Amino acid sequence: MSFIASPSPKMPPGHRLLRLDTVDSTNAEARRRADMGEPGPLWIWSARQSKGRGRAGREWTSQVGNLFASLLIRLNCPLPVASQLALVAGIVTYETVAKLIAYEGRSALLLKWPNDVLLSEEKVAGMLLENVGNPSKPGTTVVIGTGINLAAYPENLPQPAISLDAYGLTVTPAQALQVLAATTHEWLQRWAEGATFPTIRRAWLDRAGPLGRPLVARINGEEIEGAYAGLDSEGALRLKTAAGEKHITAGDVFFASR
Repeated sequence: MSFIASPSPKMPPGHRLLRLDTVDSTNAEARRRADMGEPGPLWIWSARQSKGRGRAGREWTSQVGNLFASLLIRLNCPLPVASQLALVAGIVTYETVAKLIAYEGRSALLLKWPNDVLLSEEKVAGMLLENVGNPSKPGTTVVIGTGINLAAYPENLPQPAISLDAYGLTVTPAQALQVLAATTHEWLQRWAEGATFPTIRRAWLDRAGPLGRPLVARINGEEIEGAYAGLDSEGALRLKTAAGEKHITAGDVFFASR
């Protein structure tokens, strides 16, 4: 049975699913659909990606058996509010992996700002959010792209990675997508397009581990070392450094050697 002919995972009410055998990237396909007027909510799921992307244009290694999926959705809120989805996406990914590994494994999970999920301190999932809206149209159209290492993981990366298979669990992409789609729908409703952001911020903090952990932020080629101090009221990362507290709104963050 081909990938497209195999049974489809259940989608939340009102959500459609586009299944592809191969694509350059599910986020790129979502952008093309948005340019053609597709409003969503539309999930795009592919068995393979030839040009998967992570943050800052980096390659996302797309190994067969892993999950690559993107949600195209139109929001009735301005772009600054829509940027809160970076934290919402982190919670969604964390909760998706937590459900896939069952509750007993939750203690091994950790959120790393803004939306990477670590399993036993190795990256198991990440999300890429992109604004793809037409400025001439009302609202904001965004793509939430998700990659979860189910069957395999890349090696020799700055942030060590792991897969659920290596952790001793067998999960199919269809199973993972069904959980991801339902969890995304649940948390988008909770977020209510920014109306409950303080609650979202608290939920993110509850999944990110204790304060004080040494971090390194890499921004435009510069490295800033400091201690994790939570999030500010807007969701920026608070980093206590020797020169004072800095608020990080963009960049790569790594756990420093203890």
